[in-house]
Amino acid sequence: MFWASVSATERSLTQAVAQAADHLLEALGGREPDLVLVFASSHHRNHFAALPGLLRREFEFAQLFGCLGLSVIGAGRESGDHAAISLIGAVLPEIDIQGVHLQQADMPPLYAERSLWDNALNLHHIAPACQILLTDPFSFNTDAVLKAADRHYPECVKLGGLVSGMEHPGLPCLLLNDHVYHSGALCLSLTGNLQVDTIVAQGCRPIGEPMFANATHENLILQLDGKTPRDTLTDLYEKLTRSDRKLFTESLFLGVAMTSQREQYQSGDYLIRTILGLDPDTGALLVNTNISPHSVVQLHVRDAKTSAQDMERLLNEYRSNHPSQQNCGVLLFSCLGRGSEFYGHPDHDCNTFKQLIGDVPIGGFFCNGEIGPVQGITYLHGYTSVFGIFRSRIPLTN
Repeated sequence: MFWASVSATERSLTQAVAQAADHLLEALGGREPDLVLVFASSHHRNHFAALPGLLRREFEFAQLFGCLGLSVIGAGRESGDHAAISLIGAVLPEIDIQGVHLQQADMPPLYAERSLWDNALNLHHIAPACQILLTDPFSFNTDAVLKAADRHYPECVKLGGLVSGMEHPGLPCLLLNDHVYHSGALCLSLTGNLQVDTIVAQGCRPIGEPMFANATHENLILQLDGKTPRDTLTDLYEKLTRSDRKLFTESLFLGVAMTSQREQYQSGDYLIRTILGLDPDTGALLVNTNISPHSVVQLHVRDAKTSAQDMERLLNEYRSNHPSQQNCGVLLFSCLGRGSEFYGHPDHDCNTFKQLIGDVPIGGFFCNGEIGPVQGITYLHGYTSVFGIFRSRIPLTN
């Protein structure tokens, strides 16, 4: 297994593809890739439909898979506000690659039998090791598909992101082999000698104490430890430092504990969800996910320092369990709310990964939502960076 990641910043799409293709083949040591992932910055949106033809001139037999992104990541560098094409190429012996375009109207019900989902995903009753999902946020219910995929393929790792950089719905934004699509989603299933590790950096830290959501209704929390959320938030605010009060008003989130059986909770024990507001009449808290009664929750805040520390903690944990990374590739699906404007300088997440894990090929794009697992369940996130580390499950012998 061999991976390479490159980018080209020519404003001409034709020149950018030709340049990136030359760099990719060179980085792969002349090997022809079996898979080429392509992410095009929004500067190329008006010519996105020409991408399959341009790529096919360079890669006659490779599977092609990709989308539009407001900003892209190639060779471990962020494109920022510049035009760019990112290509990630992989030589994947002993891996079956199956791509499919999905339309919302054609998806089976969530609890349909697995054979219907196998047919929809063109899997032929084979459970994949990994699925990469790219979805159009205007036309596709990503959450529903993730729930179904976890139900039918629990051992499969799912990751990906929502297309970004579109001025309005209906633009060509998804690419699979020789076709572009204006809506729906793409699913790339990889089966065989493959191990995919994920790191989901949610970038928040807890404030206050864990609480029970005593009374809830769908995504509305009516009581926290027996008090209205409005009273709870007011009490907590009074106890915070000046700097945390600022974060409280600008970037407050809710962490939902993945289990309610712990005596102590840490950052990695929570699924971070966005707070939508307070009901002015009842003081109830509105969150962008359904909350089960008696769930353990805790308020969280987010800033650049917190996000950096969270990522370093996760990467150090990964390094302690995976001391050596060879012939691997990394896909990075990062939120539009991260990047240079958030950290104050470009390439933060990529540079941190390289410093702590190794100088491996990294490519991806900035998403309207990021797909990745937390404690074995796949979610659609916000303000998150999702790393997928692809390597052989059983090392190949030369």
